[in-house]
Amino acid sequence: MSDLLRAPAEIKYAEELDWLESVDDGPKPFSWRLSPKMIRLFILGSERSDGLDREIAQKWFGDRSLVERSIVTLASDRGLLLIGDPGTGKSWLAELLAAAISRNSTLVVQGTAGTTEDHIKYSWNVSMVIAKGQSRESMIPSPIMTAMETGAIGRFEELTRSTSDVQDALISILSEKYVSVPELDSDSIVFAKPGFSIIATANSRDRGVNDLSSALKRRFNFVRIPVVTNKKSEAEIVRFRTEELLRRHQIELEVPPTLLDVLLQSFADLRASASAAGSDDEKLESALSTAEQIGVLEDAILHGNFFGERALTARALASSLVGSLARREPEDLAILNKYLHGVVEPRSKEEGGSWPEFLEGGRDAIATLS
Repeated sequence: MSDLLRAPAEIKYAEELDWLESVDDGPKPFSWRLSPKMIRLFILGSERSDGLDREIAQKWFGDRSLVERSIVTLASDRGLLLIGDPGTGKSWLAELLAAAISRNSTLVVQGTAGTTEDHIKYSWNVSMVIAKGQSRESMIPSPIMTAMETGAIGRFEELTRSTSDVQDALISILSEKYVSVPELDSDSIVFAKPGFSIIATANSRDRGVNDLSSALKRRFNFVRIPVVTNKKSEAEIVRFRTEELLRRHQIELEVPPTLLDVLLQSFADLRASASAAGSDDEKLESALSTAEQIGVLEDAILHGNFFGERALTARALASSLVGSLARREPEDLAILNKYLHGVVEPRSKEEGGSWPEFLEGGRDAIATLS
C-alpha cells in the first residue's frame, strides 16, 4: 500500500475489513461480504455499545440515517443516487459502501460529455477481432458490465454530466439487469448476478446540464447529502483528512486548534455572506465546501513544511485561503477583500489571537494577486 499514491478503501482498510468479516454473524444479502449492520459500523465507526474487541474508526461524517438508507437501497432492486453540493463526501461514501459490500470500489465510470454507451456496456479489442473475429474473448467489458458479471457494486460518478444516450442505456441495465451483445451469435446476453447494483453521484449544482429523465429517476433511490454546517462535525472531518495527509507525506506537525477555528470560522462567515448576497456576482465562485477547507489547510501545511518553518501559521493559512478561493478576477478578489476589511479587521481588534496575522496574510495575498 505504501507505493500507491491513493489506495482504494478496500486496500487501505483491508485489515479492518478482514477482521469485521471474521466476527460478522449477521445476515448478508446476496454475495455481500459484510452484513448491513457491519457496513454501517465500518463507515460510521464503532461505539462501546457495539461490544467489539477493537475500535473501528469513523470514516464518513454525516447523518446515520443517510448511511442506513443507502445500504437498504443497495439491497433492493433500485440503484442508489447520492446527490449534493460539491465536496459533501458523496464519492467517498460511495467508495466506502462498495468496499464494504463487495471489496472492490474501483469499478467506476466517470460521467463526462464524452462518455459513451461503450463506457457502460462494452467495447472491442480491435486486434483480436481482426485476428479471430468477434467473441467473448475479444470483448472488453465496461466496469459496469464487470460488476454485473461478478455480482458487485458498480459506480457512476457525475451522472448528470453524461448525455441522454448514456442515461438511456443505464435505464435498460437497471431495469432488465442484463446487457445484450447483438454482435455475437451465441452467448450474446450478459446477465447480472445477485448483488449487482449501481451507486451514482450527481452534483446538485449541475442541475440543467443533462437532467435525468423521469424513467431513470424511477430506477434510483435518491439520498441527498447536505453540506455540513455543524462546526463540531466539520472540524472532525477536516482533522480526519488532515491527519491522513500528514501520514502520507510523513510530516510531523500539529495543527493548532486556534488556527483550525480560524479556518472554520472564515468559511462560516463566507457562507453567510454568500447566502445574503443578492446576485451571483456578489458570491464567490467556490462552493465553500468542507473539501475546499481541507484543500486550503493542505496547501498551507505543505507550504509551511517545504518553504517555511515547518509549522502552520495564520499568515500561510490566509494566503492559502485567498489563493484557493480567488478564481475570478477581479470579482472574487473584491469579495475576499471586503470580507477582510468588514469582518476580519474588526474581529482582529476585538479578539486578537491569530486573527491579526491572518488579516495581514490575507491582505498581502490579495495585493500579490491584484
